[in-house]
Amino acid sequence: MIPGRKGEIDVIGKYFQLIWVENKGAFLGMGSDMNPILRLIFLLILPTLVLIYVIYYIVKTKELDRLSLIAFCCIVGGGIANVFDRIVFGEVTDFFFINLGGIFKTGIFNLADVSVTTGMFMLLFSSFTKRSTKHTPLETK
Repeated sequence: MIPGRKGEIDVIGKYFQLIWVENKGAFLGMGSDMNPILRLIFLLILPTLVLIYVIYYIVKTKELDRLSLIAFCCIVGGGIANVFDRIVFGEVTDFFFINLGGIFKTGIFNLADVSVTTGMFMLLFSSFTKRSTKHTPLETK
């Protein structure tokens, strides 16, 4: 049994389940056995500072392309949700589990994790598309 596990619902057999887990750690429970002071620093204070900086960056940078802006908003939204849970409840509730029988299997995660991960992939994609299409400055007359 998984520590902090409270309940389980089969949505699509054992392929897609809702499993209630209270996660004191980070992604996939990493850091849950960390010293409480270190957990406070690395899972609450540091992410809060990063979120503040990213929000500042979004507001101050006027040259963000639409994809990067959406990506940063996904990261901030998911980050705020997880930080809020840590402040209010002292842990994050995870509940999605996917197991495609040896082909693909996830850990237990939540929508905030999906939002942050989607934002990171979008930023990566955006950075690759920017490199391939270099913009030349417009000539002024």
